[in-house]
Amino acid sequence: MTEASPVEIVCAHSPDSDDAFMFYALATKKIRSRLVRFRHVLEDIETLNRKATEGLYELTAISYHAYPYVADKYQLLASGSSVGDGYGPMIVSLAPLAPEELKGKKIAIPGKMTTAYLALKIMEPDFEPIVAPFDKVLDVLRDKAVDAALVIHEAQLTYPKGGFHLVADLGRWWKKTYQLPLPLGANALLRSLPDKVKTECCRLMKESISYALENHDEALNYAMQFARDMEQPLAEKFVGMYVNHHTLDAGEDVPKAAQKLLDLGHEVGMIPHKIQVEFIR
Repeated sequence: MTEASPVEIVCAHSPDSDDAFMFYALATKKIRSRLVRFRHVLEDIETLNRKATEGLYELTAISYHAYPYVADKYQLLASGSSVGDGYGPMIVSLAPLAPEELKGKKIAIPGKMTTAYLALKIMEPDFEPIVAPFDKVLDVLRDKAVDAALVIHEAQLTYPKGGFHLVADLGRWWKKTYQLPLPLGANALLRSLPDKVKTECCRLMKESISYALENHDEALNYAMQFARDMEQPLAEKFVGMYVNHHTLDAGEDVPKAAQKLLDLGHEVGMIPHKIQVEFIR
């Protein structure tokens, strides 16, 4: 009797150094499985959020903000979250600006499904969002088409080089206000997959993150090819910010923080219905 072929799992994530770091062991086949075989697809997070509403990929990175719109199709993995603990997406401006001065302003945002946008709306509901690709928001600000820009990914560390001023760090504001980390991105798994496949995907995801943390230098070297315009020390800092103990296991804080985030999103009218956050291990 021949052994069944592995089930192909299309694993979609963003081409960022932190995602590359956590998926390193799977992408380079340091970790293998007889039950499933991963095929990696790289797309920006806003595209992944949109495709998740269609249930396109078996395993996909999503923004926590997108979860209410895809919860009928996906469950969240307890491993793989990007979490800012006292730091996170930042609002920056050309000239010094106080957070309370954002009211009524035009702000360039990296997509309406991003968690950064949701967190900003919770902090300051009254502003005019101007959508731009995440790597173009600072260009829009530089052209003075907006009053401020909401930066995610590596720009959180590189914006000072462009002469921009920090208005607010949403992760810092969130921690100070709610005493919780700010969950930004998660990995989600199709509900329709067989239970044994889900269990195996959870195991492999956790093992891949654990492998990267234990073999830091080789995983970082791999991730460097995805570190847009960053020197190694800065890339190392960025990866360290978003691949941490919360990433390895969501524990109790991340589900609690995610629930708070989505409840507040509903209260400010950003999320149409209340949703219960559900993680699988």
